[in-house]
Amino acid sequence: MIASRRTVLAGGGALAVAAATGVIPASAGPAPAAGVASAAAGSAAGLTNLAHLDFLGAVVTPPPAAGHVAYGNEPVGVLWTYADHRDDGSYARVGGGAYDPATNTYGQGAFNADDIARAAVVYLRHYQLRRDSHSLAAARGLLRGLTFLQTAEGPHAGNVVLWMQPDGTLNPSADPPELPDPSDSGPAYWLARTVWALGEGYAVFRTVDVRFAAFLRSRLELAIAALERQVLVRYGQWNVVDGRRVPAWLIVAGADATSEAVLGLSAYVRCGGSPRARKALAQFASGVAAMGAGDTRTWPFRALLPWGESVSDWHAWGAQMPSALAAAATALGDRSLLGPAIGDAAGFTPLLLTAGGPDNGWLPVPIDRTQIAYGVDARVQGLLGVARAAGRPGLRQVAAFAAAWYFGANRAGEPTYDPATGRTFDGVSGDGVINRNSGAESTIHGLLSMLALDEHPDVARLARDLGDGERTLSGLAWVEAEAAALAGGGVVVTPSSAWTGESQWSNGSYVSLPPAARASWTVSGAAQPRLVLPVVNLLPGAGSTEWKAGSVALGAVDHGKVGPQGVSAAPGALLPVTLGGVLPAGATSFTAVANGPSVQIDAVLLLPMISSLSLGRGLLLASVDAHARSVDLPRAATFASYDSSGRLHSRQYGARAVVLPGGFTVVG
Repeated sequence: MIASRRTVLAGGGALAVAAATGVIPASAGPAPAAGVASAAAGSAAGLTNLAHLDFLGAVVTPPPAAGHVAYGNEPVGVLWTYADHRDDGSYARVGGGAYDPATNTYGQGAFNADDIARAAVVYLRHYQLRRDSHSLAAARGLLRGLTFLQTAEGPHAGNVVLWMQPDGTLNPSADPPELPDPSDSGPAYWLARTVWALGEGYAVFRTVDVRFAAFLRSRLELAIAALERQVLVRYGQWNVVDGRRVPAWLIVAGADATSEAVLGLSAYVRCGGSPRARKALAQFASGVAAMGAGDTRTWPFRALLPWGESVSDWHAWGAQMPSALAAAATALGDRSLLGPAIGDAAGFTPLLLTAGGPDNGWLPVPIDRTQIAYGVDARVQGLLGVARAAGRPGLRQVAAFAAAWYFGANRAGEPTYDPATGRTFDGVSGDGVINRNSGAESTIHGLLSMLALDEHPDVARLARDLGDGERTLSGLAWVEAEAAALAGGGVVVTPSSAWTGESQWSNGSYVSLPPAARASWTVSGAAQPRLVLPVVNLLPGAGSTEWKAGSVALGAVDHGKVGPQGVSAAPGALLPVTLGGVLPAGATSFTAVANGPSVQIDAVLLLPMISSLSLGRGLLLASVDAHARSVDLPRAATFASYDSSGRLHSRQYGARAVVLPGGFTVVG
């Protein structure tokens, strides 16, 4: 569960919140340590095991709350937010915020709508895959709990209270505070995720419980009405962010939040949703699609940016944009939505994986290197969803490379998902340390990935094989600006905060170069040429820099080339700028010389023409070259070459693999 955009970006952590199944009673305080729930709760076959998610579940009978109505009279399903790992290997269920034993309350709460909604999606998808009666009952309980959190009347009707205390009391204003405050006073991530769960819930229950489905439909329509008056009233309006037009009708200014609502609306529309739902889906999907940025050689390399108030921030959490666009394209019959989704899946994601995997944040330097299940799951869902909707089967192979993270292909070199217990650990730090807690968010997204893999057993087999293999990679790297030798008055500047308001200074500092000052870097040589992308603070009135590697001119950067600030939180834009020349193979140094007014340099990204990720006998190659290249393989093998849009170009056997311009190749 995400407290706030800035908190997560600056802190680099994941907040895992719990969602409930309705199978274990809530405790009177912090839940006692417990083992894994009955194995009967898990899947009868495949990777998906619901035991740990069941363990996080609880039921409560909420006290009366004005504007909140439960469906039926029985207790509702909820979910504990966190599961803390204990020294004896057991787990304790806990809530969010400081716990007060005298009142049995948390500063935030025990249960929250974010995770209740997403856990409901897990159970719904498991029911669809296995026709499991336990999952259907659990989904029903959670959807009843979620709709109790939804405000049903008054000026905020359709919105959702985020937190609930252990006894079921609503806590609209959490400590620490979250926006909006009260949490049902406006659009929020939890409203978007409620739409997701209600849409998929209606799609399932309309064939098994008509009365409950009708209730879910009425609540979904209530949520759509809230989005219409609070968000879609701005449809067709555009904001300006440092000179770029961005849609003003994204939920909480986020393509990430909006994408999760799009998933629910797509499910609803596919099974006969209302005309207003279809209209909302088309409008939201167009906004998400408009967030595609860059190209094969320009940052962020065709990624769909998640935040509508920054052009220099990509983060992994909530980044369901490619899978959402694939779902919307299918539901609406609008293939124009697939272009940005293909760019993200076939262009950006292979570069992300070869750079080290689904890091939390490229801001714009990949400085938040923690990796968490929500980021992995978004890649897996996006790749499989786009592969299906766009007819790009090669993306299924890339999905296996992404999913291998769960089975050991990560910086820790250990599995992060355990099929025997259904636990997904809460992440792997940038230096390879596993967080062995297993809270709701990681559990949920791990299970969503397992469900997708169980639906595609060939991808699952490949992912597990890749996870067992040795991991080596060569991709995007960078050198900090302050690592340069400075001359002519250049200085290192450390601002009071690394967070600029829309992005983050790498290493918390930057280099300021006055006119004629020089910065020179020494780097390791490489066997192939590399793109050079200085990360600079583009500011109106700033000067320029000339870049060279020895006698080779790399190009120039105009540090003043930036548009109007608009709704951006900070003047200027911290962005990588791709130089026209390339750093030659074997080169170990380069220099920047400043001209005109002072300039600010944060870091320099170096991107090989061909990046690679090797997992055992599998190899993923990604190109940013303008020409096809041949790559020597360790041994003769079968390889499939795909173009920049993910279309298969050729499948061959040999000791040299062909990588197409801006495309990717899978070997093995």
